[in-house]
Amino acid sequence: MHFKTVALIGRYQDSGLDAPLRKLASTLQAAGCKVLIESDTAQNTAITDYPVADYQAIGEQANLAVVMGGDGTMLGAARQLAYSGVPLIGINHGRLGFITDIPLHSANDALASVIHGTYESEDRVLLEGRVVRDGNIMFAGLALNDVVLNRAGRGGMIEVRVEFDGAFMYSQRADGLIVATPTGSTAYSLSANGPIVHPELNAILLVPVAPQTLSNRPIVLPDSGLLSLTITALGRVDSGASVHFDMQTWSDCQPGDRIDVRRAKHTVRFIHPIGYSFFSTLRRKLYWNQMPQLSDEVE
Repeated sequence: MHFKTVALIGRYQDSGLDAPLRKLASTLQAAGCKVLIESDTAQNTAITDYPVADYQAIGEQANLAVVMGGDGTMLGAARQLAYSGVPLIGINHGRLGFITDIPLHSANDALASVIHGTYESEDRVLLEGRVVRDGNIMFAGLALNDVVLNRAGRGGMIEVRVEFDGAFMYSQRADGLIVATPTGSTAYSLSANGPIVHPELNAILLVPVAPQTLSNRPIVLPDSGLLSLTITALGRVDSGASVHFDMQTWSDCQPGDRIDVRRAKHTVRFIHPIGYSFFSTLRRKLYWNQMPQLSDEVE
């Protein structure tokens, strides 16, 4: 057996999550695995008949973490477990699900194969970022998808100076800037007209959000450098700006603050059933495989 101790992590805000989680736990236990339930998941689903563990204990004890929920649940688990190297497998109990790729109806069969060694694995890069003010680090965090600098509320555009490895790239006014990993290229970056980047590429995306100068386009950069975004001005005296590291937020940005972003030292390992394909995921999630019906065509 490849995975003797398996942790279950769920999007505990979902109603009805307890039943599929219990079914997974039963499948794992019948296969001889020790099952751990993440503490918040246990508290909110009332699944208390298995050992309960926080993320630190999961990192120390588990050989695999099964995440049931949407991509947001996976993002949170990935950041928590990045330092321990526990691999993750995602079961989609959300909506789109680019990184929770196993459909709920086939979860038990897929997991039964995976725990006995029939699987594929891939490593995804993380970003590490920090907000620097007058030489002091005000906030720091990890992101699997993206680090986003954007205007707060109804404030006007923010002005940002962008540098890569100390070299000046440009200054611009925009609603914000997205710094994304290849994993994050199918998230906020995609909705802002950024490119889809294959997860095996060593790259960082820089995507402007509603730039004032329309010639400011998304750009793909090597992930070996340091990207620095310095806020030079806010849109109005009473406006503000925020930085988001996936779902972690620093909302007290001021002119002069610098946001440094680089590739993190740690990676996240994803486990997939045999036959996983990034392109198959894109076809299903973005409906690339659907041809127009004759009735929809213009005569």
